[in-house]
Amino acid sequence: MGEENAVIRRARTVRAIVSAGIAGATVIGLGAGVLSWWQVLALALPATGLAGWAGSRIGRIEGIRAARLEPGERVLGTYAVRPPYTEHTPPSPHEGPQYHLRVTSHGVEMWERAELLWKHPWPELRVIVDGPRLRIHHLGREVGTMLLEQPGAVAEVRLAAQRHSVG
Repeated sequence: MGEENAVIRRARTVRAIVSAGIAGATVIGLGAGVLSWWQVLALALPATGLAGWAGSRIGRIEGIRAARLEPGERVLGTYAVRPPYTEHTPPSPHEGPQYHLRVTSHGVEMWERAELLWKHPWPELRVIVDGPRLRIHHLGREVGTMLLEQPGAVAEVRLAAQRHSVG
């Protein structure tokens, strides 16, 4: 339990520092020579705070996901998922993708931000490529039809399934 909390804290801290540094450097770089030092400082402080907050949120989610890995399990890829139906309302741009498909050496997981929706091991899965859609069946029942946002992601997931002897 203590080790899981350490992973979450470490991920949160790293993300916050990196995000804050990037935001601060960007604001200062854009303001160099155009604004006075106090104007740059006035812009950099809130931007850095917001970036740190966003980074800590991302770090918290990644920490929670990392804590769910079994011993010896490796993450092969994480893919942002768009629901394939138009009636779904997309999240605001500042929230980032709502759903992620995480492919591991043991199976496939569907995440809604920090909440694990389902997880199934490779031997129980059937992965079908249906044009741009990826369909996943667990023990003969369809558990997901999705559009992966990254180009070529459907082929990558299918290749991982083939490597793990899934139909």
